[in-house]
Amino acid sequence: MRNVLNTLRVLEEVAARQPIGVGELARVLELPKSTVQRALVTLDTAGWIRPATGEVTRWVITTKALAVGGSAGGDLGLRGAALPVLEDLRRSTGETVHLTIPENGKMVLIERLETDKPVRTSMALGHALPLHASANGKAVLAHTPPESLRRLLRDDLPRYTDTTITDPDALRAELNRIRAQGFAVNRGEWRSDVGAVAAAVLSSEGQPVASLSVNLPIGRLTPDTEPGFGAAVTAAARTLAARLI
Repeated sequence: MRNVLNTLRVLEEVAARQPIGVGELARVLELPKSTVQRALVTLDTAGWIRPATGEVTRWVITTKALAVGGSAGGDLGLRGAALPVLEDLRRSTGETVHLTIPENGKMVLIERLETDKPVRTSMALGHALPLHASANGKAVLAHTPPESLRRLLRDDLPRYTDTTITDPDALRAELNRIRAQGFAVNRGEWRSDVGAVAAAVLSSEGQPVASLSVNLPIGRLTPDTEPGFGAAVTAAARTLAARLI
């Protein structure tokens, strides 16, 4: 199963960064080069990717992906509506922006636009984030119905860094603050070197269907920059919500 998941992660990353070589894929995915190389051989044999032109072997996806993508619905409609909003958000903040959706008790990354800055955060499409330790997750939890929230917060929560909120009561207090200010902040709670500011995208019934976030190295998330990121991502989430109605 792990080999299959790694192969799918490699395919997603090739699609997002093509053309790309094995070394960069290994670095971005934090996998051994040998693992990435095996996945690339499998995908090439199956016809999902092909070598790009050039002396150094770099990979691009083939048109086979279009046949599968054209049969998909649901999240693709959300991604299509979100892309112009994400572009505006990236332009206004100068940072990497994410679109995530709640799925099986996690936040799953379904779209990403990266900053031009040389020092940046990086995450593969399809990656799952913990609800309680990510800005995207906390933004969604802040608008989750009380009964569902009680089921999610029955026990102590996993700790990822020194700043992860693991006590359910402390997290509830944090969610109250998020509802009041309109956006959530992750100050190194999932990865100590990564910060994020996020806002939930709400349906017409007020249910969280997605979350938008600004993602950056923790050193660029300061008391001076945080309010601007919060205002930008909150406005973007409202714009996307209006597009989905």
